[in-house]
Amino acid sequence: MSTTLSDTPTLRAGAFGNATCLKCRECGATRELGPHYACYECFGPLEIGYEFGEVTREQIEAGPANIWRYKALLPVPDDIESSPNLEPGFTRLLDARNLAAELGLTRLWVKDDSTNPTNSFKDRVVACALSAAREFGSKVFACPSTGNLANAVAAAGARAGIRTVVFIPSNLETPKQVNSAIFTENLVAVDGTYDDVNKLASEIAGEDPGWAFVNVNVRPFYAEGSKTLGYEIAEQLGWRLPDQVVIPVASGSQLTKVHKAFRELVELGLVEDKPVRIFGAQAQGCNPVATAFKDGVDAIRPVKPDTIAKSLAIGNPADGIYVLDIARSTGGAVEEVDDDQIRDAIVLLARTEGIFTETAGGTTVAVLKKLTETGQLDPELETVVINTGHGLKTLDAVSGAVGPRATIAPTYDAFTAAGIA
Repeated sequence: MSTTLSDTPTLRAGAFGNATCLKCRECGATRELGPHYACYECFGPLEIGYEFGEVTREQIEAGPANIWRYKALLPVPDDIESSPNLEPGFTRLLDARNLAAELGLTRLWVKDDSTNPTNSFKDRVVACALSAAREFGSKVFACPSTGNLANAVAAAGARAGIRTVVFIPSNLETPKQVNSAIFTENLVAVDGTYDDVNKLASEIAGEDPGWAFVNVNVRPFYAEGSKTLGYEIAEQLGWRLPDQVVIPVASGSQLTKVHKAFRELVELGLVEDKPVRIFGAQAQGCNPVATAFKDGVDAIRPVKPDTIAKSLAIGNPADGIYVLDIARSTGGAVEEVDDDQIRDAIVLLARTEGIFTETAGGTTVAVLKKLTETGQLDPELETVVINTGHGLKTLDAVSGAVGPRATIAPTYDAFTAAGIA
C-alpha cells in the first residue's frame, strides 16, 4: 500500500543543493524556490538559478554510476542517494561505426538512453522532479504524458512508496499503457491530444497544490534532469564537447537543457569551450518548431499532431521558441521527416548497431540521415545522436515492416529452396 508525502511541507536546509532561486527566462525576475513554473511579473517560464562552488572532474568521477554523480549541478540535496529512487543515467555512449559508414559520416556516437530503468530518458527528469516533490511535501506525484513519462513517473512513485496518478491520451500505444499500468492502479486515459491532457493537468494543479505534476508545477526542477545527458556525453568523450548533436524535439526541453549543460561545463572549467552545432528533430505530423525554423519566424504556431511518433506529439511545445534560438545561434537546424522515414530509420539503426529504438529515436536517426544528405550537417565533424527510448514500446510502428523472410517446412530441401543459404 502506498504512502503519501507530508501534507505540510517543511523545506530543510540544503534541500536543493547549490540551487538558489527560480529565475524567469524572459525578464530575469527571481523568486524563492518552490512549486512554481510561471513568472509573477511577465508569466514567462521559470528555471533554476545556481551558485556553484568548486566542482571538479575528480569529484564527479568518484560518484555513483548514475545521474547523482552530478548532484552538485542539480537542484537536489547532497543526501539524494539515500532516498529510494530508480538511480537512472550513465547510459552507454556507443561508437556507431556501422551507422556512420552507412550514412557517410566520419565519427558518430549514439547516446543510448533506452537502457534506463523504464527504458527511456524520462527516468532522468522524473528523478529530479521526485526529489523536489519530496521536499515540497506533495501528497500526489503525477504527470500528463505521451507515454514514456507516464512509465517513468509510475515506476518512480512505486519505488518511493508515493501515491502516483498518470494521465495519457486514450489513443496511446498499448505497450506504453501497459508499462504504466503495471506500476500504478491510477492510470487515467483522456479522450484528446497530449495538449488536452496537459491542460487538464494544469487545471488540477491549480485547484490542489498538494499535487506535484512533474512537468507542470515542478517543471523547473524536472527539466534540469535533462542536463545530465549533456554532462554524460562530455564525460564519456573524455571531458570534451562533440562538434554536432542531433536531439528529438517534443516540448523542446531536452534540447535546451543539453545546451545548458554544455555551457555550465565550460563555465566551470570542466571542458574546453568550442562551437557545438545543435540540431532538433521532429516528425512531419507534429512539426511546429521545424516549420518555424524553415519559415524564419520566432513564433511557434500550434498544430494538431498526426504521427506515429507519439512521444514527440506535442503540438504546442513549451520550449519551442528557445529551441529555435539555440539551433540558429549554434549554426544548427530543426528538421522534419515523415512516418515512412521514421520506420526506415528504426530498422536502419537496429540492423547497423543492434539498437532497437522507439519512434522518437527513429525520428532522430531519420533526421540525422536527412541533414547529412542535404548538406546541413558536416559529415567530417564528430556527431552525437540521442536515442531516447526502447522500440519495444512502439512495436506497432514497425510490425508491418519486418517479419519472417520465409515460412518453410522443417526440412533441408525446404531451406535450400527458400534461397536463404
